[in-house]
Amino acid sequence: MLKTINKFRKIIMQGLTKNMGSNDFKDMPTLKRDEVKRVLICRPNHRLGNMLLITPLVQEVERTFPNCKIDLFVKGNLGGIIFSNYACVDRIIKLPKKHFKQLFQYFGGWIALKKRHYDIVINVNKTSSSGRLSTKTARGDYKFFGDVEESYTTKHTDYCHIAKYPVYNFRYYLSMLGITARENAEMPTLDLKLSADELAEGKRALDKLVKDGRKTISIFTYATGAKCYSKSWWDDFYTTLQERYADEYNIIEILPVENVSQINFKAPSFYSKDVREIAALIANTEFFIGADSGMMHLASASQTPTVGLFSITKESVYTPYNSSSTAINTNILCTRSCMATLDRIIQKR
Repeated sequence: MLKTINKFRKIIMQGLTKNMGSNDFKDMPTLKRDEVKRVLICRPNHRLGNMLLITPLVQEVERTFPNCKIDLFVKGNLGGIIFSNYACVDRIIKLPKKHFKQLFQYFGGWIALKKRHYDIVINVNKTSSSGRLSTKTARGDYKFFGDVEESYTTKHTDYCHIAKYPVYNFRYYLSMLGITARENAEMPTLDLKLSADELAEGKRALDKLVKDGRKTISIFTYATGAKCYSKSWWDDFYTTLQERYADEYNIIEILPVENVSQINFKAPSFYSKDVREIAALIANTEFFIGADSGMMHLASASQTPTVGLFSITKESVYTPYNSSSTAINTNILCTRSCMATLDRIIQKR
């Protein structure tokens, strides 16, 4: 019942907010780079993947305006954890995950948007009703709602990627306001900015699971809803993985918060509710394999070569995003063909 109510609520809110705000820059004064001191990024969503997927935009804003401070408008508590090592992030304004049960905190979050004035306010996802509304509500000189000319979206072949298009949009807006765009600059990747201490602790945790000097492959067998592969699929995949790599690699399983395993805990497993702790351990493995999920993006944000398994969602939109990562469409490739892809990743290491 609650899911049905939320579904209709989203449809109604999107209808009410889809035309809220505009990005007509014709009558706006030129933006001066050295005058930008405070930026607000709005992504009121609580999911792990969605929080990680805005790290490239935060990096892009920091690189463009190195002396500015960035505030984030998010939902839930993950924002403070994910951006804890980002010196440029000053304040995180949080909405509660369950706003009907925490109305006082919910309205407090919206009121907090009015407490500061921003040089730039950015809505990350143009289809997000709460994102558009928060961008409209916040006090700011320049507001980017996420709409760009259609001709611009076809200019970049990877524009549709959920972590890249906010960066491309940001560059587009700045070019419209007189700031030379970083059009051909390298695209920032997902980055959790793990510290040396965190990585060292991750190595110690890994060493407790594996007792020899072999390198390690980490797998994540869970995902939400239809993205979750069956136990029989994973059993076949894990067996093949063992046959092909067990002589050279340890294989460990990263467990979800639900503490379940699609391979029935056949591999040594690691469980934690601390996403930075999980990422630090994954960062010490050779590569990560898992279905499209927040954990897949966490592995990518740990700078670990990541193999994303796709059967439902679009690889072009959600593919794991760093220089050594790739996506496999399991509707096209069988398990044996997947192993050939893994071979190519290993050869590049």
